Amino acid sequence: MQDFLKATLPADAQQATLVGRVWIEGQGPVLVRADDQAIYDLSKLAPTCSALLELPDPAAAVQAHHAPRLASLHEVIANSSADKRVDETPWLLAPCDLQAIKAAGVTFVASMLERVIEEQARGNPALAESVRREVVAVIGDDLSKVRPGSPDAMRLKEVLVARKLWSQYLEVGIGPDAEIFTKSQPLSAVGTGAEIGIHPGSEWNNPEPEIVLVVNSRGETVGATLGNDVNLRDFEGRSALLLGKAKDNNASCAIGPFIRLFDAQFGIDEVRQAELSMKVIGPEGFQLSGSSNISMISRDPLDLVEHAIGPNHQYPDGLVLFLGTMFAPTQDRHGPGLGFTHMVGDIVAIATPSLGTLVNRVNTSDRIEPWRYGAGALMRDLARRGLL
Repeated sequence: MQDFLKATLPADAQQATLVGRVWIEGQGPVLVRADDQAIYDLSKLAPTCSALLELPDPAAAVQAHHAPRLASLHEVIANSSADKRVDETPWLLAPCDLQAIKAAGVTFVASMLERVIEEQARGNPALAESVRREVVAVIGDDLSKVRPGSPDAMRLKEVLVARKLWSQYLEVGIGPDAEIFTKSQPLSAVGTGAEIGIHPGSEWNNPEPEIVLVVNSRGETVGATLGNDVNLRDFEGRSALLLGKAKDNNASCAIGPFIRLFDAQFGIDEVRQAELSMKVIGPEGFQLSGSSNISMISRDPLDLVEHAIGPNHQYPDGLVLFLGTMFAPTQDRHGPGLGFTHMVGDIVAIATPSLGTLVNRVNTSDRIEPWRYGAGALMRDLARRGLL
């Protein structure tokens, strides 16, 4: 994990406006700015990340604020590894705090096909390969030219309904309405270096490397970061009504390492062209890698934001929005035709040059430290520090 932590920062960190949170023993979570040398205390500018993003121009405010130095960035990053942590040294938390944690599903063709396969296989990984061949034979493996909600999409729907192959996943993948769901609860996401959780009852699961947009209460997209939307393919494949259990478990949501605020050097156009890579290294020597480009997304990132927040959905503390993934690993790990699933001890690294690297180690949710620090604890710590 330490090798991946060394790549935490974006390639152009010297010109990036990076904000995050660190845990400081005796104080709790502290909002910080980071450069390639140190972290700096932003508490006098805003008590929470949510409050910071409500400012008229968060990036300009951070750049103009004379924040005191807290610690060496490299010491903080090294201390963020769950198995190396020393209480006296700060470590990185997920950079968001009071924001709702939402996710857009089925936004890439590759992952859309895999969701259909999960559904048809009823969550049984042993059936996945035969179902995959059957589905692809009927609908093909390239729906990238089908614009969601378009007349062409509706004609395709009619054909698939007639052949009894229409799916709830195709409905949100190429239909008029995007899937937006609650991934996790405010303050429950873990940061880089932490353990991520899979439900102990799951036998078919995978990481989901994604870019995460950061949106304030006015619906303005003001930054981006990385996320791992850990997914239980067997639970969700058995029934879409198990989505909450498939997605929201202890430590099953990782976000970080920092939020890169939009400024003159980085904005939504850079997000639209981002190349996202992922690597999994297993304790038994297994390795899996892949990449995806956000330009292949079915719906524009800002269109997904409009589906998430607007006249019908408000978030007074803002939200972070996972954009979905096209990376649904099918590489066999435990036998022919069984595809990929996690093992305890897997290291998962998600990276893109403009946002850095998010790295976590896999464990089962019941063996990871329970989530105990919620909004009430944060308010008490802020009050004790005189920030409320």
